[in-house]
Amino acid sequence: MKFIDEARIEVIAGTGGNGCASFCREKFRPFGGPDGGDGGRGGSIWAIADRNINTLVDFRFSKVHRAGNGEPGRGSDCYGKGAEDVFLRMPVGTLIVDETNGEIIADLTEHGQQELLAKGGEGGWGNIHFKSSTNRAPRQKTDGKDGEHRELRLELKVLADVGLLGMPNAGKSTFITAVSNARPKIADYPFTTLHPNLGVVRVSHEKSFVIADIPGLIEGAAEGAGLGHQFLRHLQRTNLLLHIVDVAQFEGTADPVKEAKALVKELEKYDAELANKPRWLVLNKLDVVPEADRAKLVKDFVKRFGFKGPVFEMSALSREGTQELVNAIYQHLEKTRTSEQRAAETQLAEEARGINSIDPDDPRFKVID
Repeated sequence: MKFIDEARIEVIAGTGGNGCASFCREKFRPFGGPDGGDGGRGGSIWAIADRNINTLVDFRFSKVHRAGNGEPGRGSDCYGKGAEDVFLRMPVGTLIVDETNGEIIADLTEHGQQELLAKGGEGGWGNIHFKSSTNRAPRQKTDGKDGEHRELRLELKVLADVGLLGMPNAGKSTFITAVSNARPKIADYPFTTLHPNLGVVRVSHEKSFVIADIPGLIEGAAEGAGLGHQFLRHLQRTNLLLHIVDVAQFEGTADPVKEAKALVKELEKYDAELANKPRWLVLNKLDVVPEADRAKLVKDFVKRFGFKGPVFEMSALSREGTQELVNAIYQHLEKTRTSEQRAAETQLAEEARGINSIDPDDPRFKVID
């Protein structure tokens, strides 16, 4: 299935049914009075976050979503039937924005989360609501209201703990393959990765985190060079960025320090907040550098680059240094998690353990000899 992370759709809620102006004409009730019922409400359109969906491809080709109209009211106190709501299932991480004013309608961050996109119109009132002691035969009724009509932009931002940054062929796909269950395409030419890839990294049986790999950035991405900035949105929800750099210097290749600085500038052009996220420097492909020259090469690179944060050395191909990096990432993520998250996870764990267990001190249980 093709990965689609942006789509534009039109949602049209249903119109409410009109109220009815009717009078009772039954035998032996010549003056039965008004009996016109209300119209039914129009159908609304909802968005539901579904973790089993990972692309917006369904909305790339189905652009107009319309809910049904409510039925009109009838005589004999018959109310019109309301229309059924329409539910649109979207991937977790979808941001829904109103195209006309830029308002954020919803941000789907949890599985099962429901958000109203367009509210259906209310049904009109029948003449039974207008009767009074002075108006015994009202002919007033109201029409149903129109449903909301919106043009929306859907943006999918994948939910990951760690994001990978780097120039094309820096070894990002090789790294995510080495440490996770992801299997992206790997080849010896630029822009092998054409869409984001997610991988779950297992530190132990109960410890894991999610890592996201996006297509490489090159200098001039802000002006549309390469694949541009279109995939950087997927790193905005991450807690940590890994800047992977190919330090293997061959004759005729570009200066890795210059490329690394160019990538940081492109990141700042796109989003200053994203550029200020915690970022670690990962020097890759050290397996092709003689061991006697590695320390000098790393020291020279860090000095010229002017990087002040954590620096890691590895070879994604031979997996040298990858486990140490994975352990450090998990420890960092554990420290940055909020106390509320930890309390919620602890509560869920206690509830899960308590499903099949009985507390002997619980007064609800009594031991019978």
